[in-house]
Amino acid sequence: MRVKTGTVRHDNHKKIIKAAKGYIGRRKSVFKLAKQATIKAGQYAYRDRRNKKRSMRALWIIRLNAAVRAEGMTYSQFIKKLTEKNITINRKILSDLALKEPTAFAAVVAKVK
Repeated sequence: MRVKTGTVRHDNHKKIIKAAKGYIGRRKSVFKLAKQATIKAGQYAYRDRRNKKRSMRALWIIRLNAAVRAEGMTYSQFIKKLTEKNITINRKILSDLALKEPTAFAAVVAKVK
């Protein structure tokens, strides 16, 4: 007696089709295309989780540069003086301070000068 893979295969196909929900055209309904699309989507998601960190850091640096220039310094001078004074506040927090608490950020810049 042979073993048929009907229910197992159906469940696996259903899992892939469910993951492809929201895709356009046959990519959401045809198993072969849906599988390719979900694999590619997973690759993009993996890559872009890292790229997101990279672009966020760039954004923080841009914001810091703008805020520090208003105080009469450049970004590179500011970071150098921060390290000299052993002030260990990361760029994310500094950027957030510059955006939401300008007086606190001005105090940090004054301490560095």
